[in-house]
Amino acid sequence: MNALVQSLATLGGLRDRDALDAEIVRLLVNSSGIDVLSVNLIRVVGEGDERRCLSLGALQSGQNQMTRDLLWSDWSQLPRVSDFPLRQKALEKGRATLSPNGERSVVLPMLNTNGLQILLDIDARYTLAPDAIDLLQSILLAYQNLLGLLDYGERDSLTELLNRKTFDGAFFKATADKSSSPPDSMPDRRHESSEAGVWLAVLDIDHFKRVNDNFGHLIGDEVLLLLARLMRGNFRFHDQLYRFGGEEFVILMRCDCPEHAEGALERLRLRVQEYAFPQVGTITVSMGVSTLLPNDTPSSAFGRADKAVYYAKEHGRNQVCNYQTLVSEGKLVEQQADEMDVDLF
Repeated sequence: MNALVQSLATLGGLRDRDALDAEIVRLLVNSSGIDVLSVNLIRVVGEGDERRCLSLGALQSGQNQMTRDLLWSDWSQLPRVSDFPLRQKALEKGRATLSPNGERSVVLPMLNTNGLQILLDIDARYTLAPDAIDLLQSILLAYQNLLGLLDYGERDSLTELLNRKTFDGAFFKATADKSSSPPDSMPDRRHESSEAGVWLAVLDIDHFKRVNDNFGHLIGDEVLLLLARLMRGNFRFHDQLYRFGGEEFVILMRCDCPEHAEGALERLRLRVQEYAFPQVGTITVSMGVSTLLPNDTPSSAFGRADKAVYYAKEHGRNQVCNYQTLVSEGKLVEQQADEMDVDLF
């Protein structure tokens, strides 16, 4: 029990989600007091029959190396929830579900307020008694509460998108050298294409001041909420969406090529333009995007995308502009990194 208490205390000091996922899996294998053979912490992605299992951390008893799926894995290549009857049953019923043969396997579901669906899939050496199930549910509840605390500090209170104070850490994690090997303690099971890159986009609502002036700030807030909803519906589960304040938003996304990045932004632009915002009617957005460069910094990358946004606004608004394309066409002069510094915080 002392080992379990110490492990839970360690969880409370973690502020990195990947580290939290890894530590909860290790706790279950090494410190729970249950003779666990294997643990798999799973995030459910997709909808309906296309729900997939993305492993956040998997570990077998007696092994030190943990495996996980990259967050930006091609989710269509992940195993379906329906391929695992116990997982599907737990997800549908919303409660712990034991295997019918010997009750040595259990899947416990977790659903938080942001719609994040988590499954904890455990195989034990012996039949799981009711008090063991209660202990596992308590540990999962502690994990859920810690995720909630992270969400509280990392999300914008209005839109529930990520807030700007989390941007730097996410930026450097997203732009880590793709050629480097994952940590020995957690090798990734799937690797991205060598041609994949990271793009940063800045979105600004056109003439948003007119919305607040003509309809009031409550309606302006509703526009921001609805735009955030459109953004979540347009991008993939692993794309990172931020509200930087006011009517300014930022998107970090991994794509195979510039055309895919621009295509995703163009789809959002059209959806916003075609959406009927209550009382306001039509709203448009201008966006600028830049590929991230080797040894890039948050301020430099943001500065390039921001210059593309200004170009879009000065040349008609309601469009997506690529910084690198504008430079290659001679429409913008490429700036040196030290000239692009932007005070983000």
